[in-house]
Amino acid sequence: VRDFNFGAMENKGLNIFNSSLLLADPATATDLDYERIESVVAHEYFHNWTGDRITCRDWFQLCLKEGLTVFRDQSFSADMRGEAVQRIKDVKALRARQFSEDQGPLAHPVRPSSYLKIDNFYTATIYEKGAEVIRMLKTLIGPEKFREGMDLYFDRWDGHATTVEEFIRCFADVTGQDLSDFFAWYEQAGTPKVSLTQSYDAQAKTLSLTFSQEIAPTPGQPNKRPLPTPVRIGLLDAEGRTLAFERDGQAVDETVVVLDKATAQVTLTGVDSAPVVSALRGFSAPVTLTTDSPSRDRYVQLAGDPDLFNRWESGQDLARDLILSRAASKPDEVGEERYAHAVARALADQAADPAFKALLLSLPSESDLVLARQPADPAAIHAAREALRQRLSLHLEDDLKRLHIGLQELGDFSPDAASAGRRALRNATLDLLAANPRSEVTELADGHYRAALNMTDAMGGLNALMQIGGEAFDAALIDFYERWKTEPLVIDKWFALQARAPDEGVLGRVLGLTAHPAFDQKNPNRLRALVSTFASGNPARFHDPSGAGYRFLADQILAVDGFNPMTAARMVEPLGGWRRYSPELGALMRQQLQRIAETPGLSKNVLELAAKALAD
Repeated sequence: VRDFNFGAMENKGLNIFNSSLLLADPATATDLDYERIESVVAHEYFHNWTGDRITCRDWFQLCLKEGLTVFRDQSFSADMRGEAVQRIKDVKALRARQFSEDQGPLAHPVRPSSYLKIDNFYTATIYEKGAEVIRMLKTLIGPEKFREGMDLYFDRWDGHATTVEEFIRCFADVTGQDLSDFFAWYEQAGTPKVSLTQSYDAQAKTLSLTFSQEIAPTPGQPNKRPLPTPVRIGLLDAEGRTLAFERDGQAVDETVVVLDKATAQVTLTGVDSAPVVSALRGFSAPVTLTTDSPSRDRYVQLAGDPDLFNRWESGQDLARDLILSRAASKPDEVGEERYAHAVARALADQAADPAFKALLLSLPSESDLVLARQPADPAAIHAAREALRQRLSLHLEDDLKRLHIGLQELGDFSPDAASAGRRALRNATLDLLAANPRSEVTELADGHYRAALNMTDAMGGLNALMQIGGEAFDAALIDFYERWKTEPLVIDKWFALQARAPDEGVLGRVLGLTAHPAFDQKNPNRLRALVSTFASGNPARFHDPSGAGYRFLADQILAVDGFNPMTAARMVEPLGGWRRYSPELGALMRQQLQRIAETPGLSKNVLELAAKALAD
């Protein structure tokens, strides 16, 4: 169905799908569409057991089926699309949505203790963080015992409605372990902050690692207890080669340290040289990690860490520090140039998968950067991020052009992972070239769009033109609309692309599009494409100092609340993070939240979230 608030919904005997997550062909669907459809179809299929045959005793157990089934569909997608690439994408989504939720007034445990409208708890915390909790459990007890526990769960509870406690009890029974402390992950809100310091003794060939964790207060939970947190650790030498070591008398090249107290120390022996510590491999826990490692260690990891998640993460850490330094008016131009050299070397690695290289070319999002430093200045972050993109574009220009030409496909479209990875890298090269707009780059982007044989490449060209702006972009927009105006799912992309435009007049464009004949406020897909994309996907323009973006969003929330309270409530979140921003911006956001909360006849859905966002 086209008009549906969710992506899909499992029911025994009938699955309901949003048309955007089921209908696809090469002409109208991008690789991302195919990837999401593959994942969502799998998710609903897996719900046949974890959701239908075994279901929830009450709504408080929502994570029992959703967190578990997200973990299952992520595991399936890792098999289909590549484990490292899929893990990076999953973590990017977790940080963008769930970490933001945990840092705001809407923070809640994976299993909430109360609710006014259960509609409001179909959240990233229950879905994505719920999946991370299952993943940690598998890490802690090992894959064999995890499978035994799942088999016992299916056997014991088939045909019943049950609870999270009974789910965890299955794993306690097969391992003989007391997992009561682990259950705190379901009961406590907030993202733990883990810090790691290291001390190497060259004479004794030992490495001492000191861990600490803390969790900031969240609404209704001022005091937190330590959570059992698995931290996967590996060591590299100065050249990026794996460095073996011993733990508890066993020679290993990787180990898992379980941090279950506020502080803990672990000593690794047989470490032959000063190591580069590769910590939290595979993102083994949903935490933020800080270390005392020097930046040079991250360059070693970017060049050769065998854990591909940490190879990517090291590049993100380096870029984040450079962007935030520039945003604070302390640019490190030497560091920026060194980073560009490192990315060039990574791009030249012939053994690396194209899909992975495409991810390496992508800088941390502006939303991620807001979470990293507060109070945030969205305009300064945007300008600093664009400055680093431009430096990368200039430094890598020849490499990017060569890849763009070499990766062009002239044969039939295939949605398989390898083909999608090559298209992802080709479009990523064009995206980065557009950061340094010149006439020849505009011609390249326009040619890319006009020559596209599939929707992925058409959107790649249109996205590059959007960044550049001007007559070529406007002409391509007209052409795209005329070509696809009878395809609703494609026109959703047309609206969303314009909502992300970086030019200062984008709010005027968005307002104009709300009057477009193709805009339908009552269609959730169309509404999300335009309004939610602008509010969540264009931070620099949404957070305009005039507050006009906030007023626009509040107007839309109040209008939609009259006929679709569930969707209206989901649009409150961008205003709910008002404490993260400068006092001036925060006051304007709070003003609109108060306006929403004081509106007569407001639904319980919107009232609950607006009131929580305003609470001190």
